[in-house]
Amino acid sequence: MKHVKITVKGLVQGVGFRYFCAHKAIELSISGYAKNMYDGSVLIEAEGEDGMVNEFIESVKIGPPLSKVNSINVEELEYEGKFKSFRIY
Repeated sequence: MKHVKITVKGLVQGVGFRYFCAHKAIELSISGYAKNMYDGSVLIEAEGEDGMVNEFIESVKIGPPLSKVNSINVEELEYEGKFKSFRIY
């Protein structure tokens, strides 16, 4: 099991990015959240099976059609199993 914190920068607010993440997370049985940050980035925490989290990260690098991801930072954290579903904040 894997737990990651992802910071995504670029044109990622106002383009359905968090909803894209939620849809992909549900598809891959990943729990956590996506949240818009004041600096224009999106912060994501995601937990799930290693392979599914890796696939989720690859999807986040691309994003929905109207987005433009300039950079992504992935920080691996200790798996805690603290999320029950994937939420949008």
